[in-house]
Amino acid sequence: MLASDDDILGQAEVWRRAGKGVAVATVVETWGSAPRPTGSHLVIDDEGHFLGSVSGGCVEGEVVTEAMDVISDGKPRVLEFGVADETAWRVGLSCGGRIRVYVERVD
Repeated sequence: MLASDDDILGQAEVWRRAGKGVAVATVVETWGSAPRPTGSHLVIDDEGHFLGSVSGGCVEGEVVTEAMDVISDGKPRVLEFGVADETAWRVGLSCGGRIRVYVERVD
């Protein structure tokens, strides 16, 4: 069972209070058959630990990798995955939909 949004965002706060670098990834748009709805969250710490989901598992690895860069450089990113996108096939988003994910560092 996935954690609730309160649990996910609460964990981000716990990590920040512990002095860790943290990023939050949020689904900001979906088209077609998307694995997770708009507003879904994934939080990532600077050691690569994460909680939540933005894609039902199909693109989480790529989002975690990008989030680590966001933690390092502080520059937010918008990631887009879709069935026609070669990256999406590589990371497993073959559900026929598209998602856009905003990744930002928590300061």
